[in-house]
Amino acid sequence: MKTMTMSKPKKQKKTMAERSNTLRAGVLGSNDGILTVVGVLFSVAVATTNTFTIFIAGLSDLLACAFSMASGEYASVSSQKDTERAAIEKERELIKSDFQSELDVVANYYVDRGVTKETSYKIAKELMDQDALGTVVRVKYDLELGHYMSPWDAAFSSLVSAASGGIFPLVAMTLLPASIKWPGTILAVTLSVGLTGFLSAKLGDGLVKTAIIRNIIVGLITMAIHYSVGLML
Repeated sequence: MKTMTMSKPKKQKKTMAERSNTLRAGVLGSNDGILTVVGVLFSVAVATTNTFTIFIAGLSDLLACAFSMASGEYASVSSQKDTERAAIEKERELIKSDFQSELDVVANYYVDRGVTKETSYKIAKELMDQDALGTVVRVKYDLELGHYMSPWDAAFSSLVSAASGGIFPLVAMTLLPASIKWPGTILAVTLSVGLTGFLSAKLGDGLVKTAIIRNIIVGLITMAIHYSVGLML
């Protein structure tokens, strides 16, 4: 007698947009972690030479920044997810109440891309017969049904990356010998923000050189400002 086995449903693969969103949160979190931590470190290190005090100040800021970035990403992506769901429900109702208008939208989508009107309607009708809702939301909003940006993924990515980014200046400022502490920290921050600039440009299809230079300039300005603040303490 044959026994029937229930196969587990396959987990849907993440879309490129979902993966890019998680990576984006990671890059931004890392950049913020580097700059906020080095800001506090410079302010405190100018005012005191006590390594333990500098370390505790930097570590406290690292943790605060990491959890702040994570909560911000969670709230932001949750809001985006709610908006996407609301748009899909709206289209679900429109398909029921005004199917012809939705069909026209899909057909015009292909007309705008050079397909003849007659052929566009044939394509639209076939697609709508197979999956009306999925077709409409893909054409109107560039969304895939069942694929939403994950607030938890974005939050975790931001949390880990912000903490990881902040480690570079924290380690440099507290562990390097006193003779190279300042130049070593400046170098560590410059290289780190240059890397995040490179990654952000690659993810956003931006100008790599411009992004790197911009990030390095912002990093140097941040260090200069907080160094000045420390002198006034």
